[in-house]
Amino acid sequence: MINNLMIGSGTFSTSRYNVKTDKLNVFISDDSPVVRVRLANMIADIDGISLIGEAANVQDSIEKINQLRPNAVILDICMPGGSGIDVLKKVRQLNSSAIIIVLTNYPFPQYRKICMEAGADYFFDKSNEFHKVLDIFKNLASHQD
Repeated sequence: MINNLMIGSGTFSTSRYNVKTDKLNVFISDDSPVVRVRLANMIADIDGISLIGEAANVQDSIEKINQLRPNAVILDICMPGGSGIDVLKKVRQLNSSAIIIVLTNYPFPQYRKICMEAGADYFFDKSNEFHKVLDIFKNLASHQD
């Protein structure tokens, strides 16, 4: 079993998530329906990965994540009703082992720093790193039985 997955600007310790036996349940939190559909389509055909929910604003994201308890969240920073950073902090409180991927159009160093300090595993720029989300899930799925 591998100890760390390294893709882009994050390193994910597999000790937090048992990639050998667990199914990865993913939640998408982004205000853009186009982005949500694109992400859902990207991960739909990966064995061992299941999209369990999505939301377009901060309040719905927090409520649904609390209810569904995903073990992976793809999260935008700028959403109606607050900041995705608020969602990030809440997700980390609810599930310290969840994989959190921030995917944003605001890839500024200060946002990266805040998100990584708040517990994000990855921080990607939507405009040129979108494909890295798929790479992460393919890598995780390839280490499942």
